[in-house]
Amino acid sequence: MSLVLVDFDGTLLPGASSERRFIARLLARRRLGPTQIVCALWFLLRHWPADGRWTFKKNKAYLAGLPVAEVAALAETFVREDIEPRLRGTLLRRLERHRRTGDVVALLSGAPDFIVAPLAERLEIAVWRATRCAQRDGRFLAEPPFRHPFAEEKLRFAREICATLNVGLADCTAYADSAHDLPLLRRVGRPVAVHPDRRLARVARRQGWEMLDDPVRQAVPALLAGRLRTPW
Repeated sequence: MSLVLVDFDGTLLPGASSERRFIARLLARRRLGPTQIVCALWFLLRHWPADGRWTFKKNKAYLAGLPVAEVAALAETFVREDIEPRLRGTLLRRLERHRRTGDVVALLSGAPDFIVAPLAERLEIAVWRATRCAQRDGRFLAEPPFRHPFAEEKLRFAREICATLNVGLADCTAYADSAHDLPLLRRVGRPVAVHPDRRLARVARRQGWEMLDDPVRQAVPALLAGRLRTPW
């Protein structure tokens, strides 16, 4: 048995992040008001000196005061209606092949757990780790998340999953799209770059890692080359 670690935003889900899409839905439903906006701005002011640009990643204060149960219910519908139809079919088929060979698939994402949990359930993935937003007495707080699997922290959570399943990182496959995931990709036995950003693509080519790309992205250079060979 080996472990397959899969990133979510940008890897399994192309385009805009799931969290941005969900914020747009909350705005459309008028669930975000002046309180949430002020809390989000105040969070940036408080934490920017220590965290710099990473403050944006950790800022979940837009949820401040919202009932956890209500957000979870909205997110479940959101995943079913807006996220699941957008998932990369090529990667889903790849994950299914992993499962048929006995591999354990795990989602490892910096997206909020109220989005990742229903997605994992719909994809029948029992093992997952995601951002746990600060909350108390059934409502979200304008505080840093309790846990945030991002960059180096993602590697820590990967090790935690490995320890639980008694699997070494050398026996893991990891799928990711961003250079932020390099701490993890450099430690696993089989790193795979999926529609990688420029920095990750450079590293993947240099290291000889497998790269999975969108058919459209693969077709564009060929199309341009064909046009260059064709007389005008």
